Amino acid sequence: MQWLRKILDKVGKDFQHGGKFEKLHAVYDMHDTILFTTDDTTKSGSHVRDNMDLKRLMVTVVIAMLPAVAMALYNTGYQSNLAIAAGAQALDAWQEAVFAALGLGYDPTSIISNVVHGAIWFIPIFAVTAIAGGLVEVVNAVIRGHEVNEGFLVTMFLIPLISPATVPLWQIFIATIFGVLVGKEIFGGTGFNIFNPALVTRAFLFFAYPAEISGDKVWIAADLSKVDGLSGATWLSKASNAGMSPEGLANLDLMDAFIGLVPGSMGETSALACVIGAVILIATGIGSWRTMLGVVLGTMGMAFLLNQVGSETNPFFDVPFHYHMVLGGWALGTVFMATEPVTSPFTQRGKMIYGFLIGVMVVLVRVINPAYPEGMMLAILFMNMFSPFIDYFFIQANIKRRAARYA
Repeated sequence: MQWLRKILDKVGKDFQHGGKFEKLHAVYDMHDTILFTTDDTTKSGSHVRDNMDLKRLMVTVVIAMLPAVAMALYNTGYQSNLAIAAGAQALDAWQEAVFAALGLGYDPTSIISNVVHGAIWFIPIFAVTAIAGGLVEVVNAVIRGHEVNEGFLVTMFLIPLISPATVPLWQIFIATIFGVLVGKEIFGGTGFNIFNPALVTRAFLFFAYPAEISGDKVWIAADLSKVDGLSGATWLSKASNAGMSPEGLANLDLMDAFIGLVPGSMGETSALACVIGAVILIATGIGSWRTMLGVVLGTMGMAFLLNQVGSETNPFFDVPFHYHMVLGGWALGTVFMATEPVTSPFTQRGKMIYGFLIGVMVVLVRVINPAYPEGMMLAILFMNMFSPFIDYFFIQANIKRRAARYA
């Protein structure tokens, strides 16, 4: 890699202070930082807690998300191949050309066919997200004169994972710009954002283009409404719209929901993939087990309470907690978004309270509000606002306790 280092050093002279491309230093530095570690070192006394810098942190989170990405590719293609086998046509001409060139059929029992088919839907959304978000990051870095950091790396993966396969690419482009700019950059960039940028992107799509982000025909890569006996709606949407009872939910294979072989936004269907990601995040110390445990306890407690209260008009009151945990975006939100270190509390007890309230709210939204059967996005965004207040009360309590100790 020495040859590449020499090329970058030679080109980089024009981007340094006094060079003809000085204003574009952030663009050069972005590529240099991705490929190599910095040559800058601390000359005076420094305080090092560990070796986890921003790049390593973000890369580790991406590695933890890879099982969810793999299931997004497989299940999106699997659901679409099921629909095509049943008689629904979902592919555009260019997509059919790709399959023809690769010599693949639309066989839902073929792993390769499912993964390739899912990639046809996932990769364009991922590419548009990367272009839109990268554009915002670079422009802001150039205008403000600071470096382009790796803060967008995780968001770049999360946005496709929480998106339906059939969402129009132009909507993803606009929503990503809004999510990164309004959700992060206006607050000062990485480390200063109040809200999770990926969820801000999802919220923008939900409220600006509700027809494309919800409903029966957008959750998988096919229009299943054309096929008798099949529906493209998520299980949560089906349950809410039909007032499905626990007996009705029992007819839906819980193991399929846990593995991820059900309709849904591309990366939200597999609780198993999220569990694997959670193990990686907890083992590396990046994801807070306290926040995850808090969400679990809050979900269990509120679901159990509503089970005891019951309702003659709303059978969803009787849905047990474990169904909430395997359906919709519960698992992905719990593992990868509720635990985001910037938007969640930094106090240990605060993390537990924060997660608990997210778990309580997601069940309340799903059960009480029939117009919005998901709830995880709203629950996390709502608690993002209260994260500083949670920390404030615990910090003040610690200050008072220590003051009383030394009084």
